[in-house]
This record gives sequence, C-alpha cells and structure tokens, in this order.
Amino acid sequence: MIAGVLLVIEYLVLPQVAGARKSLHLLADVRIALLLVGVLLEVASLFAYAELTRAVLPRGRRPPRRTVFRILLSTLAVSHVVPGGTAAGGALGYRLLTDSGVPSADAGFALATQGLGSAVVLNLLLWIGLVVSIPLQGFDPLYGTAALVGVVLIGAFAGLVLLLTRGEDRAANLLCRVANHLPYIEGQKVDRLVHRIADRLRELFADRPLLIRAVAWAAANWLLDAASLWVFLTAFGFRMSPDALLVSYGLANVLAALPITPGGLGVIEGVLTTSLVGFGAPRGVAILGVITWRLVNFWLPIPAGAVAYLSLKLGRGAPRDERAEELRRLAEEVRTINPS
Repeated sequence: MIAGVLLVIEYLVLPQVAGARKSLHLLADVRIALLLVGVLLEVASLFAYAELTRAVLPRGRRPPRRTVFRILLSTLAVSHVVPGGTAAGGALGYRLLTDSGVPSADAGFALATQGLGSAVVLNLLLWIGLVVSIPLQGFDPLYGTAALVGVVLIGAFAGLVLLLTRGEDRAANLLCRVANHLPYIEGQKVDRLVHRIADRLRELFADRPLLIRAVAWAAANWLLDAASLWVFLTAFGFRMSPDALLVSYGLANVLAALPITPGGLGVIEGVLTTSLVGFGAPRGVAILGVITWRLVNFWLPIPAGAVAYLSLKLGRGAPRDERAEELRRLAEEVRTINPS
C-alpha cells in the first residue's frame, strides 16, 4: 500500500505540482463568478448523493435530509484521509445511520446499494461517452483498462444481486458458517441480516419508480460533479466538448476505484489532466482547472465533514474539550478499522 502511494506521488502528483507552478500566470484572468458556480454545482452533487441514500432507505425509516447530508459529509471526510478509506467511511456511515434510528440491516443495504449502484451508473456514463467519443476522437488503450475495471465492477454487482435474490438460503448458510468461526459475530444475526437484505433487494427491484429515482439521483451526482469540473475549466478560458469531458472524467473516477490512495488522490489528478490534454485542453488550463476542482471535490469535504460529525454527535453549544475528545475517539475508530 505504501509503495503504491509513493509511486502515485512520484509519477502523478509531483509532475502536476510542477506544471501548476508554470501556469500560475493564468490565475490573473480567471473568472471568479464561474468558480463560484462550480462550487455550487459541487454542493448540488453532494445533495444528489444524499438523496440517493435516502431513496434506498425504507419509507418511514428515512432520517431528515439535513441529517443524511451531514452523515454523507462525515463519511467523505474519513474516506478522504485514510488509504482504502471507503471501508472506514462506510463503517462510520453505518454507525451514524443506525444512531439516527435506521435498522442495522437497512443501513447496511443502503450503503452497499449506494456504493455499488453509483459505481454501475458511473460506468454506464463512461460507456455512453466512449460510444460518442471514439468515432470522433479515436481510440486510446487506456479506454480498454477502464472498461475492464467497469466490467469487473458491474459483474460483481450482478453476481451479488443474483446470489441474494435467487440463492438467498445458500448465501445465508455459507455466511453463517463463516461467522461461526469469527469472534464477536453471531451466526443467527448474520442469517437475519442476509434475509433482510435479500428482502430489501426484491422490494427495490419490484418498485420501478423507486429504482428509477435511485438511478436518477446516482446519475445526477456524477453529472453535476462533471459539470462542476467543466465550469472550472471554462473559468480558465477553455470549453471542453461534453463527450471528451465525460470520457476523461469517467476514466479518472473508474480507475480511482482501485484502493491505492484515499479518495483516488493523485490518481484522479494525473489521469484526468493527461486525458484532458489529450483531448486538446491547454496543459496549464487542464492542471489549474483540475486542481481548483479537486480543492472543492476532495479537500473541502474534510473540514466540512469534521464539523458535520461534531454537529451529529454533540449538537450546538458543546464545550470545546468535548468536541476535541469526540474527534480523538473518531480517529481511534478509524485507525482500528484501517490500521494501514
């Protein structure tokens, strides 16, 4: 893991930093109003992801929108600061959802469906971009790598759905046998969890309007995020064609699914900048556009998530020492979940 992070820093991060220094003169002509629009689009993207979470929770068990949004920010903050942080962020999101009154099985189902379903939608958007872009722009070997990663993700998702909906008892028995050999895990609870998740999957696929709504929110999350990137590039004076932007954005985010660095740090910047330049963006504009977008997309949720977490756990007006203690406990939990 550490070797992978060092390679990413050396070959992807440092070249972008050096290029950014040479492009600082472009800041003099940046359009501030467009930067603000890009920030608003990024916030709208996060709201869409929060709505995706609420959509896959059972009716009557859904926390208020404000609570779900704060849970989302909290999980993003954790996933952006530890390698392989998706697991740590998911564990925190699960605990915060159950603390807010969501049954454990429903919380686990919502988080799993949210993550896997969102990844499937991203790959579908990438393939749409490729179908439009390849006849116009030509083929790149990197497309094949990203498409292969997408096939694996979608295949895993389809296999999981089939296993839980058509082989429910077999999956429950297998997981129970495994659980009986693990400390602190009860086989009966695992059996109930598997059956509850299978029931929720059947409910989701039987409720066509709900399924369409969930897919729409997942697509809105990605498209608003990509639109934010487009606006940041435009703020520096270059308008990328929609198909080229979608392919570049999709490639970077699909490859960032490989758990090398937290939140794809370095991977997204390197792949995205290279792809944008390959599609005709001036290198200086591509570097500064991606860096400013990532300041909002990756870095801003970290302090915002810390504030959101404290507001969930302590509420307003809590003493400063209590807030510090709660953050310390959170750091210990994350270290336990992800010791690397």
